[in-house]
Amino acid sequence: QVQLVESGGGLVQAGGSLSLTCTASGINLDIYDVHWFRQTPGQERELVATLNNVETTYYDDSVKGRFTIFRNKDKNQVNLQMTGLKPDDSGVYYCHAAAYGKFYWGQGTQVTVPS
Repeated sequence: QVQLVESGGGLVQAGGSLSLTCTASGINLDIYDVHWFRQTPGQERELVATLNNVETTYYDDSVKGRFTIFRNKDKNQVNLQMTGLKPDDSGVYYCHAAAYGKFYWGQGTQVTVPS
């Protein structure tokens, strides 16, 4: 059974850091394009960062220079390291993996940065 599980969310003060982890089972994330999306109240789910299967990265302009996406291949994980957090970074963060015409979503993890 394929599962993606996000972890690492929580409440952090502005300027602080959090590390989010997407842990996969049933698939090998090494061959998948992996994305982090964020959903905020009243907004559509938006793409925050991408790590494709040849290690090319993409970041939304709002997080460039502050967020880093990378693989932990030994643990079948993709991480999102977030620094310099701002209130606008708040939301539910979702892991998404795609390959072979298939895609999978995790359940999300909440990140809250108070104003």
